[in-house]
Amino acid sequence: MSSESSKASTTLPGKVEKVITPHPGSGEPEKAQIAVEGADHLYREIRVPNTLTDAQGQKVKLKEGADVEVKIEADPVVTKAAAQRESSRSSA
Repeated sequence: MSSESSKASTTLPGKVEKVITPHPGSGEPEKAQIAVEGADHLYREIRVPNTLTDAQGQKVKLKEGADVEVKIEADPVVTKAAAQRESSRSSA
């Protein structure tokens, strides 16, 4: 297992567009729809269960319009080096 600090990561800003209340009796959890800035237009919304834990260990929920951060992490064994771009080209 890798430690948190050795994981490759990126953090993208997002905003809670809406809170989705499930149909009564469906057994589904309430969801928060988050628009992720920087994602492709057709793939920018994600829906996640609207359950978080605050610093005191209390259960809390996101509010519509809340600014959030979406963090993506991966172990080094499932990543590869990014291609290096040429920093400058010589002109003829």
